[in-house]
Amino acid sequence: MPVTGGTINMMEYLLQGSVLDQSLESLLHRLRGLCDNMEPETFLDHEMVFLLKGQQASPFVLRARRSMDKSGMPWHLRYLGQPEIGDKNRHALVRNCVDIATSDNLTDFLVEMGFRMDHEFVAKGHVFRKGIMKIVVYKIFRILMPGNTESIEPLSLSYLVELNVVAPAGQDIVSDDMRNFAEQLKPLVHLEKIDPKRLM
Repeated sequence: MPVTGGTINMMEYLLQGSVLDQSLESLLHRLRGLCDNMEPETFLDHEMVFLLKGQQASPFVLRARRSMDKSGMPWHLRYLGQPEIGDKNRHALVRNCVDIATSDNLTDFLVEMGFRMDHEFVAKGHVFRKGIMKIVVYKIFRILMPGNTESIEPLSLSYLVELNVVAPAGQDIVSDDMRNFAEQLKPLVHLEKIDPKRLM
């Protein structure tokens, strides 16, 4: 089959917030009650962010991620597009999303292609599911010595909370479901449509 055939333009619908360390257990307890009746997954991942500078003003960004606690899992390469500004009635941030499993020489391949690593971090947390929605609660750790994922320290005294859905383009109705779910997590955490450009 040709590579151009059958591809679906997938979009990520995203709401984000944070919760202080001391409120983590209360949030996890609430999520266990609200989410699908299955044991939440835990994860410990190493992520490297690569940039390719070209003629355009902003560099092209790719994310390489691998599991540190589950052996034999493939590396993942992720591309996240610019947030769509458009519809103010949309309750979630929307951006193009490509996520593929790769072989374990991914980082060498990216360097050969001209990318350079900009930064890396370790993410540790929990994954919950509610239908097609995924809720991720995780802490980011700074890597103190480049390449040494054993030498880490927490970046902050809080956990990031992300509610996301990956769906084909045009499924904007999912943002209504996301808003309704986010309402049930208040006042423990306030999930919002956050534009990453505002944080720079």
